[in-house]
Amino acid sequence: MDTINIAKPFVSATVGVLSMMAMISPKAGKPYVKRDSLAKGDVSAVVGITGAKNGTISLSFEKACAVAIVKNMLGDEITDILTDVRDAVGEITNMVSGQARSGLAEMGMVFQAGTPTVIMGDNHVISHISSGPIMAIPFETEHGGFTLEFSFEG
Repeated sequence: MDTINIAKPFVSATVGVLSMMAMISPKAGKPYVKRDSLAKGDVSAVVGITGAKNGTISLSFEKACAVAIVKNMLGDEITDILTDVRDAVGEITNMVSGQARSGLAEMGMVFQAGTPTVIMGDNHVISHISSGPIMAIPFETEHGGFTLEFSFEG
């Protein structure tokens, strides 16, 4: 699997979902191989995927970015910021996973996904289930940054 071509559907899905759902236009940075499991943000969601290969997808948001997404998605309807952030990050990650999987299916790689698990807090870790390299793509927004990660079994 060519990592650059595999990254394209993830980048496209991330930009598309956040633009549509949260009116935020993220700018992708330079992809890199992540060497540890420490999350780059304050709130993360991880989705396990199976099919052509097993792996995981995660999005990890800085707190200010996650709050801006929630405010843009819900407007003035925020009732419990922690619950709303958890739900929004899980839903965004689920939608990115779905759109990325559609792009991968067009390349002949069909995947199914589980339900996102959301992790919050300082210095939390993201456990990718595969032994393959973890590809990370940093994004910047006007509200702070977030990182998309994906990993597939070799």
